[in-house]
Amino acid sequence: MGSSPTPSFVSVVVTVKNEQRHIARLLESLLVQEAPFEVVVVDALSRDQTWTILSRYARDHPTLIRVSQRYGSRGIGRNTGVAAAKGEFVAFIDGDCFADSGWLAELRPALQQNDVAAGKTVSVGPLQYGLLERVELFQRGNDVTFPSCNLAYRRSLFLALAGFDPRFITAEDIDLNLRAVERGARIQFVPSAVVYHQMRSTFIRFLYQAFWNGYGRKQLTEKHGSLWGNYRVRRLMSNQKSPTSWIRLAAALVGYFSRVLTGFGERLTPTLPAEVARENGAPADGSAGRA
Repeated sequence: MGSSPTPSFVSVVVTVKNEQRHIARLLESLLVQEAPFEVVVVDALSRDQTWTILSRYARDHPTLIRVSQRYGSRGIGRNTGVAAAKGEFVAFIDGDCFADSGWLAELRPALQQNDVAAGKTVSVGPLQYGLLERVELFQRGNDVTFPSCNLAYRRSLFLALAGFDPRFITAEDIDLNLRAVERGARIQFVPSAVVYHQMRSTFIRFLYQAFWNGYGRKQLTEKHGSLWGNYRVRRLMSNQKSPTSWIRLAAALVGYFSRVLTGFGERLTPTLPAEVARENGAPADGSAGRA
């Protein structure tokens, strides 16, 4: 009988800001993952004790955890982490999450067959905020709304796509997934690869998140054209089963139309500005991000 193949090396990339309440739990959950792996954390200049905690873990686990600081959006932080990563694959998780002990072991087989894999994200926290469905968006038969708190890419594909577009306030993960699918990739859903995500602790924070999610959806249409035909509207409406879910949807629509009406922020086009391209190692004509 032949020996089992050596598991592929995975770089777990995390970007954090002011996550002192959650970061130790995340790191402890990553330390027990199936080897070989590394954890690359980019701190966006936290003002609390996040950096102190990260530095302690890096000292205690120098062969597994590497940390650095870089101010900027989630996209900039993740791109910075991937640039420093050593793995054949990169797996993303957020600072307010923690992983099931078998998370990487479940993702690896899917990544051997597909360039992109997404796990199941389970919400923990206030029940009324935790049972809301994603507003799904489909492209070429793929749900491209799998969030980057539980998402893995072959690193070569990620780099060919020039990574996350840092111009996005939110929905940068949907934009990346859209570009991957348009390039011919398939997103494999792995329900057994579980990440637990801490929901917003107050209703105001919940609404704030919903507002910016809607804002990000409008940024998507600026870059990719009208996407309304890619939503499954009947399914979307049927998933709004509580007053809270309708309020979330309303807040998202306010965010969407505030982008339309106010014109706040840079308008997104398929072409990255030259300075943004240099920041992300991408061609200025944006060709790396298109099929």
